[in-house]
Amino acid sequence: MPHNPTEITASIGGLGEAEVLRGAAAAAERERKSPRFVLPGIFAFPPNRDTLGGTSYFIADKSGNILLDCPAWNETNHNFLLANGGVDKLIMTHRGGIGKDVMAMQQELNCQVILQEQEAYLLPEVTVNSFAATLSWGANLELIWTPGHSPGSSCLYYQEHGGVLFSGRHLLPKSATEIVPLRTAKTFHWWRQLNSVAKLRDRFSTDTLKYIIPGANTGYLRGKGYIDNAYQCLAELDLESLRNIEPAC
Repeated sequence: MPHNPTEITASIGGLGEAEVLRGAAAAAERERKSPRFVLPGIFAFPPNRDTLGGTSYFIADKSGNILLDCPAWNETNHNFLLANGGVDKLIMTHRGGIGKDVMAMQQELNCQVILQEQEAYLLPEVTVNSFAATLSWGANLELIWTPGHSPGSSCLYYQEHGGVLFSGRHLLPKSATEIVPLRTAKTFHWWRQLNSVAKLRDRFSTDTLKYIIPGANTGYLRGKGYIDNAYQCLAELDLESLRNIEPAC
């Protein structure tokens, strides 16, 4: 069963009791928050500490509901998923989107777990459906391998709403109107990441890509939940100048 938010233990160590209580209260408050509306049929979960503050998404689609990356596995999120028809596919956009309760989630939701083949080995106790370059289903959904941030980094393209790209950590917001690839000390291969961005730019157009919904740094979006004019933002990236930037701290 999902974790009960009241079952909190803390080692006080060098912290004062008031600090521990404030931290526990903040954790409990995060676990009570329900997913929020982003676009029709798309909901964002609160950032998950287990995935370093990553944001996961629920997509209600007639071909089967999708859970994209792992939210915190608690009673609030579990009940939300069941109330909205359950989950057909749990998809990881990258290794950092893997939460600690994947096996329990697969068992309780009775869903497929999908991960790009470069990172499928990370879930040895889970039944994983892996893919290579792309994976499509229905008439409107496609997973696209975009290596660079991690070996198996992928984006999910959803044709509804004028075209939505769920970018995981492959592309992240720099502001409410800017999206960029971000080089960090943990980036697997920076030039491959830029090449993956170029492939997305060359594949899409203003007619096929209206929104980008990132898997982290969503605070920059100021509650909006997405970058609009997405293809223009993508096309304006100067990928050549980005090749020589140093990793961010």
